[in-house]
Amino acid sequence: MKIIIVNLILILTISFNSYAQNKTCWPSFRGNQSLTGFTNIQLPNSLKLLWSFKTGDVIKSSPVICGKNIYIGSNDGYLYSISEKGKLNWKFNCESSLEASPLFLNGIIYIGTLEGNLYAIDSKTGKLKWKYITEGQISGPSSWVYTTNKKEKLIITGSYDFFLHCVNAKTGKLSWKYETDNFINGAPATDGKIAAFGGCDGFIHLVNTNTGKASDKIDVGTYIASSPTIEKNKVYFGNYDGTFYCIDITSKKTLWKYEGAGPFLASPAVSAHKVIIGSQ
Repeated sequence: MKIIIVNLILILTISFNSYAQNKTCWPSFRGNQSLTGFTNIQLPNSLKLLWSFKTGDVIKSSPVICGKNIYIGSNDGYLYSISEKGKLNWKFNCESSLEASPLFLNGIIYIGTLEGNLYAIDSKTGKLKWKYITEGQISGPSSWVYTTNKKEKLIITGSYDFFLHCVNAKTGKLSWKYETDNFINGAPATDGKIAAFGGCDGFIHLVNTNTGKASDKIDVGTYIASSPTIEKNKVYFGNYDGTFYCIDITSKKTLWKYEGAGPFLASPAVSAHKVIIGSQ
């Protein structure tokens, strides 16, 4: 528990220094819809602990930051809003463990639970806006896209009920859902038109975000535990056999593969010229 807290606070220390420099948010898992995990921020050579904040159980969720507040889920079942000074703003009882990272979008926090509920919570007040129920646990973060006419936003999340769910960001009403053959673990990466994601069925799925229909699904032999990344019309991801892939979204062809020393459980970070990956 102490190690988890320290790791969280080190991340927050870096992130708030970054916020002060760039006046921007880190609003989602991996920082953006494409899940690149990339920032232009220059980190200091040495870090120091500014404060710590203790929750009632372990923290497996990653924090997001917007304004001067941090949002983080805990296995104690609460979503926390914490100030830049380490003080509690509010906490919301989600009634089930939170392992997925939150998503901050237009003043609303979206987060899924291991009970299978997707919550929309007002970031200022901590009050519930709506709840959407799936039939399996949600262990991965949500992403978002615009509707075809650009007038509304949609929240996309995977569940252990084998479905990728797409709901209206304001109302929580189902827009579409896409069925796979097994659990969906990670977050979907999107480029605004395609959602790319994997799971326990051994496929990387490419889904049209407007229709919810498959653009394609590509067999990679074994399950994908992490979230993919989309960058410049390519999707990057690793599987449990220790193979890392780069696939062209248009042609659906594998451009290259890299054989690691163990399973890829973490998501890649991708910049214009480099891919950073880690294996077990």
